[in-house]
Amino acid sequence: MHERAVRREDTIRDEDVAESQLATRRANFRCIAFRDPVDGVEHLALVLGSASEDVLVRIHSECLTGDVFGALRCECGDQLRLALDRIADEGSGVLVYLRGQEGRGIGLVAKVRTQVLQDSRGLDTVDSATALGYPVDTRDYGPAARLFRRLGVRSVRLLSNNPDKARALETSGIAVVQRLPLLAPANEQNLGYLTAKRDRLAHDLPHIGAHVAE
Repeated sequence: MHERAVRREDTIRDEDVAESQLATRRANFRCIAFRDPVDGVEHLALVLGSASEDVLVRIHSECLTGDVFGALRCECGDQLRLALDRIADEGSGVLVYLRGQEGRGIGLVAKVRTQVLQDSRGLDTVDSATALGYPVDTRDYGPAARLFRRLGVRSVRLLSNNPDKARALETSGIAVVQRLPLLAPANEQNLGYLTAKRDRLAHDLPHIGAHVAE
């Protein structure tokens, strides 16, 4: 297992954590809110069971438009629901909801500005960001790794189509024994977005080719 020295400032402090039970339609989760010691942002985790090895996990970046309002131009809301279903079906796992990561880290206002360019000029999700001077992806998965260490999670099966996410966890000292696909159905609104993620950001989305062929 990949090991990493953990500095004191990398440890989530007890005074920055609150925990309760959260009953949902899927399961009764441990609901853990925590303030990360590095980014200072308050994040949330839903925990089912108490496994420490090969834990089924999802690290989900906040997407207000997709997660809350069901926007069709991305697959974020569908992925969130699919991940919770998978964890509930297994009876064990952790979903970490990372806040402050809208638009791959550029923020909500900037994300909406990129969408204006996508609609008016036909730019994809990458070019619309860089055209406005924004970075393509600034997300940091360190808060999730720090939460996993607090929970005693040493190795995970990661629900993600993004190889970079697995590499980031490994770098943070969390062993990724398997990366499992989380393929939300494509639709007319998000096909271009998913294609750009596959072709330009190296996300594993094999179902997109099948959708195009239809």
